[in-house]
Amino acid sequence: MTSSIARSGLQLRSMVRQDAMLELSLVSLAIPDPAPDEVVIRVEASPLNPSDLALLLAGADINSAQASGTVDLPVLTASIPGQAMGALADRVNKPLPVGNEGAGVVVRAGASDAAQALLGKTVAVLGRAMYAQYRCLPAEACLVLPEGTTAAQGASCFINPLTALSMVETMRREGHSALVHTAAASSLGRMLNRLCLRDNIGLVNVVRKAEQERILRADGAMYVCNASSPTFLRDLTQAIAATGATIGFDATGGGELAGEILSCMEAALKTIEGESHSFYGSMTHKQIYLYGRLDSRPISFTQTFGTAWGMGGWLLTPFLQKLGPAAVRQLRERVAQELNTTFASQFSKEISLAQALQPETIAAYAKHATGEKYLINPSKDMSVPTS
Repeated sequence: MTSSIARSGLQLRSMVRQDAMLELSLVSLAIPDPAPDEVVIRVEASPLNPSDLALLLAGADINSAQASGTVDLPVLTASIPGQAMGALADRVNKPLPVGNEGAGVVVRAGASDAAQALLGKTVAVLGRAMYAQYRCLPAEACLVLPEGTTAAQGASCFINPLTALSMVETMRREGHSALVHTAAASSLGRMLNRLCLRDNIGLVNVVRKAEQERILRADGAMYVCNASSPTFLRDLTQAIAATGATIGFDATGGGELAGEILSCMEAALKTIEGESHSFYGSMTHKQIYLYGRLDSRPISFTQTFGTAWGMGGWLLTPFLQKLGPAAVRQLRERVAQELNTTFASQFSKEISLAQALQPETIAAYAKHATGEKYLINPSKDMSVPTS
């Protein structure tokens, strides 16, 4: 069974050219007939997450952006600094589709019962190449959204919610009881705060601005530490002592912050444990995971946190692979149940595929400004021939 849909659809692609230029373009692709266990989704919402922006913009100088092409098929180019090209060698002259997750309506389904059951449903998917009008994906990749939920409400069903849940699960599996999170006023940070409040988990939120602190406190956050405050290290130590946090997730990934958190954990543990001075420090393990790179500087720290500590990288996909399919299904089910509460996402603006290639629009969404997350609606302002 099929429904009448377009014969082709537009997809946004990002390419790093040999001449150190970024080229963003829209290409028209034929929409394949779904295999028995596949469905075709008309994509109506896909968020611009930090991981998407990294692939989309490739470190280009957005101030140098130039628009060309046509109204329907725009092209944007921008120069890439020389120091960034070395890390992009494997991308040169390869047009890559962008967009890790999104949501839309199933408009065509394969012959299997599982695929047919999704026809007409609004679903969310973690399917890559989601900045496209249509996507053909396995039926098992789809998460059916609760009745009455829009594609926009379900667009961020996966990356941020599963990241927040997986951070908490990492904390539990490694024997910790509370955590520290940086860049905490981000969409992910606010979601993690709601999750910890709901599950009664101690959370220390680290931000950089007074405005971000106000946002989190209005959300009910109990412990918010402003890194720009002259009393930051004292405030952080007190918050860690109050919560007992011994694990942290750092989105900055550079500079001195990760080391400062470990040092404050050590100072807090001395207060909590009341131990006498030891050259080796507290025997309670302290762990910092780096999961982002908002700060491009090298990591720098002074070793003032004893010997029971660790610092390493953390990524969502490898962690989910360790959990296994059954545990991941449980996480996804919880996201669906609390989609409009704990895991609700807010977007400041909805844009079309063509608007996503406008220099002024890119300059706005590339800022990573707090409270200004953009949503791409590939079905907006687009007309394509139908069958």
